[in-house]
Amino acid sequence: MEKQIVKPSILPGFMELLPEDQILFNNMMDTIRKNYEKYGFIPVDTPVIEKSEVLLAKGGGETEKQIYRFNKGDSDLSLRFDLTVPLARYVSQHMNDLTFPFRRYQIGKVYRGERNQKGRFREFFQCDIDIIGNGKLNLINDAEIPSIIYSTFKDLGFETFTIHINNRKLLNGFFEYLEIEDKAEVLRTIDKIDKIGEEAVKKELLSLNIKETAVEKIIEFIGIKGNNKEIIGALNNLGIDNEGFTMGLEELSKVVYYIGEFGVPEKNFNIDLKIARGLDYYTGTVYETILDDYPSIGSVCSGGRYDDLAGYYTTQKLPGVGISIGLTRLFYQLREANIIKGSGASTLTKVLVIPMDDKIEYSIMVRNKLKDKGIISEVFLEDIKFPKKLNYANKLNIPYVIIIGEEERNTGILALKDMVEGKQQKLTIEDILNIL
Repeated sequence: MEKQIVKPSILPGFMELLPEDQILFNNMMDTIRKNYEKYGFIPVDTPVIEKSEVLLAKGGGETEKQIYRFNKGDSDLSLRFDLTVPLARYVSQHMNDLTFPFRRYQIGKVYRGERNQKGRFREFFQCDIDIIGNGKLNLINDAEIPSIIYSTFKDLGFETFTIHINNRKLLNGFFEYLEIEDKAEVLRTIDKIDKIGEEAVKKELLSLNIKETAVEKIIEFIGIKGNNKEIIGALNNLGIDNEGFTMGLEELSKVVYYIGEFGVPEKNFNIDLKIARGLDYYTGTVYETILDDYPSIGSVCSGGRYDDLAGYYTTQKLPGVGISIGLTRLFYQLREANIIKGSGASTLTKVLVIPMDDKIEYSIMVRNKLKDKGIISEVFLEDIKFPKKLNYANKLNIPYVIIIGEEERNTGILALKDMVEGKQQKLTIEDILNIL
């Protein structure tokens, strides 16, 4: 019977990279991880598969439609669709073993049954940080988060980006002042203004049976512009008598002040009254980060403050603040727009040791010395002609090769070839280690 050959392919909505891009992707992930750890965040890793009853405790909505759910024996299982719900379960389950405020980071894959379209992924990496309090959490934590965003995106190589900040209490208080009942729907609508435009937002608001005068006031309110001091001044001058609005304005003013104290330049953060964040669990500060030169990419890092992380798993109140970077989507969009580029190398190897004959023991000894000094290296073990061995190094853009034949073994003087400049030197292994 003839062997059946299966065509190699992957499902749509899943990203798979060739080595050069994978190295670039991993470098971005390492940069994010190092920044998170630099600020004292502790690594956490939760299972990719959770009990469906845990993931869907909130129930219903878009989440249930997008979740990957299946049965194994008597178990009803689901793939995690974000890292926040597993965090809520984790903190509730291990509360007695954790120290609060609990500062955690998690970098891992999540799964959503998204509609198949370019740039949307069904499997993707999220890079999250959260600070969780037990009963209460100081507002100044909200101001530290932008300093971490600033440090991370600077280290990723970006100079011109803006962290847009708002406060949900401020928005909700303003809507209460206008006697609007369905505040959540209004928040979701104004959050779309940069995508669908002002006129479309007006139309949607009117369709929610909101009076035209109130719609005009909403558009006017979210259009307040200026530097942070000017916007806070303008909000104070509105004279709005609403407890939520007043509290939100006080929180926003305090957060803006302390962001400056944490060392974030004012050019990199700005109050933006349009920012609402569609997720309904945000209760205070909200953030969205935009690359100023590439606004069409949309928010590259977002999050905010929530009053009750784990209300579905414990009676203990666990307020928190956090952000998430959707790394897979960010990488894809930056690569598509040619904003980031690989080094041209399809390997991490810096030195290829090439034995000229079948006496490879000496070559292995040289490679071991390189390895012991932390120099990424490999020995070429295949029995092929010398030009093909050099071609292997050229194809992978390995910057150096060490050539070892009988003379090199006898004298201990090795041939080091710079593959970029084409120069070759005769050196001892000690000299080579010093150069590299």
